[in-house]
Amino acid sequence: MNPYKIFLLYELTHTLPKIFPKNHFKQPPIMGSLSPLLHRSSAASHRIFVPFCDRNAAAGDATTFIDCYTPSTNTWHRVTSIPASAEGLVLKDFSMVAFGHHIYVLGGRLCRRPAEVGSSAAAVDGEFRPRAVATVRRYDVGADRWEMCAEMSEARFSFACTVCGGGIYVAGGQSLPGRARGISSSEVYDPATDQWRSLANMSRMRYKCVGVTWKRRILVVGGFVGGENFGPYDHIARSSAEVYDAERDKWIYVARMWDLDVPPRQIVAVNDKLFSSGDCLQSWKGHIESYDEKESIWNVVHRSSFNCMSPTYTAEGTTSTGRCYITMAPVRNHLYFLTGYSMPGEGSLLRSEVHVFDTSNSGGGWRSLESIDEVGEKELCGHCCVLSDDE
Repeated sequence: MNPYKIFLLYELTHTLPKIFPKNHFKQPPIMGSLSPLLHRSSAASHRIFVPFCDRNAAAGDATTFIDCYTPSTNTWHRVTSIPASAEGLVLKDFSMVAFGHHIYVLGGRLCRRPAEVGSSAAAVDGEFRPRAVATVRRYDVGADRWEMCAEMSEARFSFACTVCGGGIYVAGGQSLPGRARGISSSEVYDPATDQWRSLANMSRMRYKCVGVTWKRRILVVGGFVGGENFGPYDHIARSSAEVYDAERDKWIYVARMWDLDVPPRQIVAVNDKLFSSGDCLQSWKGHIESYDEKESIWNVVHRSSFNCMSPTYTAEGTTSTGRCYITMAPVRNHLYFLTGYSMPGEGSLLRSEVHVFDTSNSGGGWRSLESIDEVGEKELCGHCCVLSDDE
């Protein structure tokens, strides 16, 4: 066997369990009085909120808005628009999480119009330049009202964010648009007191990293990584992760927890298992992968291969002019994949599809719900979040 493969196998089977043993890390403290994010309730009690912007909006009409998908009825409806600091600005690359009966929108990058949101150029549209924000807003779903919250200590976008132990944790990201350089700072927000508390810096600067709470541990996985002795093109560093040790207020570097040197797109936890389905270059790999903690590798989930979410073909086999978005949401034992396609023809037409995978051992694999057509095209501005009405 190749000596490098022998070394890699040893690292995966011996080193990681020592760094990341069970019950080694103190659980983050419960803050405030709000209950955990999700309870074991039926899909009827859950709603999936997804942030979009209109791809064809004129510069002055551009906004970031939130649509809601209801799994029990397979329906979409417009909920609200995210307030911006000035008319016509679009917010993207922010984090959105559900906590209690609120939707929190944290950080992000303000841009002039949707067509320029993905641009890496610093100067656009006159004198306005895309800029990172530290703003935090929360939306009261029941009252249909936005509220301002305390700002983060540092502006950031494309960062890791997760809810754990009654707090909202953020780490890494970028603070300067147009520069391929991440930050290492982290902090936690207590919704009960509306206060932020700074945490230790991660061992590496990371952006486009993914945050996930797994077995009460806070993980920051992958991302473009920099730091001492680690350049932005170091493939080993980009496949690493960091786990927060609350007792020592320290981030523990974990090598090779992510399979690729390309940052993951999303990682979600369902019943103490981690699932992923794409990365920053390939938003849908054609299957779902789960993390094997014992072997420290990602494996393709049985019966998860699925060809109905290709970049160009809809579930009905109709040729589209391109996939506009795809995002994944965990609901009980299921993974909901929400995807939209730009359809050919006069005017702008979007076909929204929802595909559901049962992660349980006795599950029936995939099922696809009836697609929905709507006028206009929209693009994803951040990943979705799930709110439970049982809280």
